[in-house]
Amino acid sequence: MIEEISATELKGRLDAGDDIQLIDVRQPAENAFASIPGSKLIPLNDIIRRMSEISPTRETVVHCKMGRRSAFAIDALRQAGFTGELKNLKGGITAWSNEVDPRVPKY
Repeated sequence: MIEEISATELKGRLDAGDDIQLIDVRQPAENAFASIPGSKLIPLNDIIRRMSEISPTRETVVHCKMGRRSAFAIDALRQAGFTGELKNLKGGITAWSNEVDPRVPKY
């Protein structure tokens, strides 16, 4: 089972200074249109090849547009042997726009 975090909870934890790395698994054009500040873009197709860029010692929240691709990414990382803590941003960047920052455009 994949652990999820809500956009509201993630914002609260980031505001509290919690050490969370954000990984965006969308495509570069999607990231250019709308992004969460501080997130690192590693498109889903590159996630295994670039796994070394994700620190296993930090809590990691993976996101996409709605939460489906990020769930695939988490499964792929686990199958590839990634040992760090992985959470899926429930509802993706769309939920971030709805719950946290309406300035983030929806598509």
